[in-house]
Amino acid sequence: MKAVVVHGPGDLRVDELPGLRTAPDRVAVRIVYGGICGSDLHYAADGRNGPYTVTEPLVLGHEVVGVVAQAGPDVPDAPAVGTRVAIHPATPCAPPGATTATGLHLRPRGTYLGSASTRPHTQGGFAELLEVLPGQLRPLPAELPLRRAVLAEPLAVALHGVAQLGERVRGARVLVSGAGPIGALAIAALRHAGAGEIAAADLHDFPLRIAAAVGAASTVKPSPDDGVPESSFDVVVEAAGAVSSLATALTAARPGGAVLQLGMLPREPVQVTMSTVIAKELALYGSQRFDIELDTAIATLTRDPSLDAVLSHTFPVDAATEAFARAADPSRSSKTVLRISADPES
Repeated sequence: MKAVVVHGPGDLRVDELPGLRTAPDRVAVRIVYGGICGSDLHYAADGRNGPYTVTEPLVLGHEVVGVVAQAGPDVPDAPAVGTRVAIHPATPCAPPGATTATGLHLRPRGTYLGSASTRPHTQGGFAELLEVLPGQLRPLPAELPLRRAVLAEPLAVALHGVAQLGERVRGARVLVSGAGPIGALAIAALRHAGAGEIAAADLHDFPLRIAAAVGAASTVKPSPDDGVPESSFDVVVEAAGAVSSLATALTAARPGGAVLQLGMLPREPVQVTMSTVIAKELALYGSQRFDIELDTAIATLTRDPSLDAVLSHTFPVDAATEAFARAADPSRSSKTVLRISADPES
């Protein structure tokens, strides 16, 4: 079977891997679409993502959807072959339908699809067949297209981050700094959480157009002569994963406001003007992946077709190198998707 595999820095290949033999307690899913995440880009370009370094061939991908191909004999109430599913990429993970936070996403030594954080690495979902535990499956509503459903994992990340802010969001004036895919989905999450007015800031025109399409009331392209208004926002979401963007967030937040760090910053120490945090009495929130939000993400995608705007490009799996190059260029792409096998809906 075909799979997108990183072998080291700058060494991304479409490999032919041995076929999959489903374990008795697992379910095999034929993967149809996979969204390229920033962590996939780091692994492909640098051979590492934050503190995690590729030391063996690693199948990338954790934003994946597909159809059930086979269930092992020990899977109770096995989903029928052909069932359309999204996949929770973590083990352990919250059970389907959970409404109370579990904290499992913060548990040490958990695994995540397509991650070099474990030895051996946890192989990912950019493969024609993927074997998962039954509890990782989330059946999809019939009215939700598979291609849009590929946004379920990153939207869950955005929903989890916005949930950290609690009641601060409702009616708030919010800035999202960084309008790439996670920033655009954060705008949608903020809109659904009842934010009053949402602005987006980015260095490129293309993501700002996406931001407007998913609910930003205004956009700004910062320049040395025309930056983001100082102390003007109740809440600022840093979604670019850049130190300069965090500096913008601290400047833009009003006294007594809040900053959510949603983007992943480098593992190395970064310079942050903590005096601003102190002087403004800012609340600074972190956010790591997600916990129970995948079901909410699927429901949101089902009722909000405007989120199709985040899906900027789709490439066949054989063009993975080209797809990764496009995904790495924020000036002309948002969420870039790999079509790994035939879409039964097309």
